[in-house]
Amino acid sequence: MKSNASLIYNFCLVVGDFLALVAAFTGAFGIRAASRVPVHYPMRLHTYIGIFLVVLPFWILIFALLGLYNSDIYEKRFSEMPRLFVGSFIGLTFVIFWDFVSLKPIFPSKAVPIYGLALAFLLLVIFRTVARFVRGQMFSSRIGLSNTLIVGNTEMSQELVDSLADSRRSGYKIVGVVGGKTAVGQHKLPLYARFGQFLEEHRDPNLHTIIQTELYADETRNAEILTYAQEHHITYRFVPGNTELFVGNMSVELFRGSMPVITVRQTALFGWGRIVKRLFDLAVSGVFIVITSPIMLLITIAVKLEDGGPVFFRQTRLTRFNQEFHVFKFRTINVRYNGLTPEQAFVKMGKPELAKEFRANGNFLPNDPRNTHIGKFLRSTSLDELPQLFNVFRGELSLVGPRALVPGDLAEYQKRHTILSVKSGITGLAQVSGRNNIPVEERRKLDLYYAQNWTFWLDIVILLKTFKVVFTHEYE
Repeated sequence: MKSNASLIYNFCLVVGDFLALVAAFTGAFGIRAASRVPVHYPMRLHTYIGIFLVVLPFWILIFALLGLYNSDIYEKRFSEMPRLFVGSFIGLTFVIFWDFVSLKPIFPSKAVPIYGLALAFLLLVIFRTVARFVRGQMFSSRIGLSNTLIVGNTEMSQELVDSLADSRRSGYKIVGVVGGKTAVGQHKLPLYARFGQFLEEHRDPNLHTIIQTELYADETRNAEILTYAQEHHITYRFVPGNTELFVGNMSVELFRGSMPVITVRQTALFGWGRIVKRLFDLAVSGVFIVITSPIMLLITIAVKLEDGGPVFFRQTRLTRFNQEFHVFKFRTINVRYNGLTPEQAFVKMGKPELAKEFRANGNFLPNDPRNTHIGKFLRSTSLDELPQLFNVFRGELSLVGPRALVPGDLAEYQKRHTILSVKSGITGLAQVSGRNNIPVEERRKLDLYYAQNWTFWLDIVILLKTFKVVFTHEYE
């Protein structure tokens, strides 16, 4: 009963990647040959291709080690593309090393690997885009779906039904829900009072996956489900009721040599991850400070000339471990209202009603009358954030992290300690997912997700999305 759809798709990805790489380096050879400039090491195309056919399996192995054949990677474009580029670069480095130690050269000239890298990344992205589209069309035609039974009468059951109901996108087909009182909303699905009833009505259910969302007090009922899954080679998944307990970094180890113990950390960002993140922040912020220094000088002059007030805005914010620091931004508010709370400023300008609108909108107004002319431009382009690069360089902020908030904004939030288990950032999931266009509670959830599920790749993806948002003002 085991579904082979994911295995077949993985096999197609491996074959497609292999062919894309062969096509890329064949094209690179052709481009170099068409230039009619003499090459350093003349060789025939079939000899060149023959060498690559031997080397490329190691390139595919590098892709596998980077997780490019794992569903949690290849189903997410912004997680897949950086890995494709890094994998292509590492693979090319391996081939160049092979060329260095080999008795016979692999490349006819130094330009070929450069052409090959560019073509390889392009063809790999095109192939995987086409593969993803074809897979979606197959799901739409009910081909390759994973028949899934949900067991449990919890809120998580409803969330799973809502998440998996659209089989064209999820790749799952829900065949029923075990739990007589489970509400399935608008979805018309078969309901079963117990697992045995499902088996009685379906002698050959052709199940691929069982997802259980609650543990029964009667252990025999739990054992019945797990045993059935194991005997029939069905994928079994358990979703705990307290999902927050199992997010972040979790490891299973033998405690005292024989007792399996689950260790759950508040955040996935610890150990070497913190060191790598800090080194990355230090290097990138240093480079950007140098690159943007002429822009910051021009903004300094413009802000000073408009109303003669201070250039920078300083405010106490929170970062990792509940530590307070002074965040730096270019001042965008008129000097008459600088240093006042929003309520005080709106009263001073004779528009107290705007204070309620400001707070109700998550501390944001589309056309905030407190802003100066240059301030409106700085906010719309996010250039007012540039001085925060110095906060990053000093180690108070990170390039990516939860939004740095004033102490009062987090004072009543129950899960504030999880958010503050990592450094706050200039940009983050909330900023690239809608910024002020999404509710405050949703922003907090995104900050929580980041803290609990940090990876270096996630930082890269968020940075790439940040550049897209800044230049296009389009959110995903």
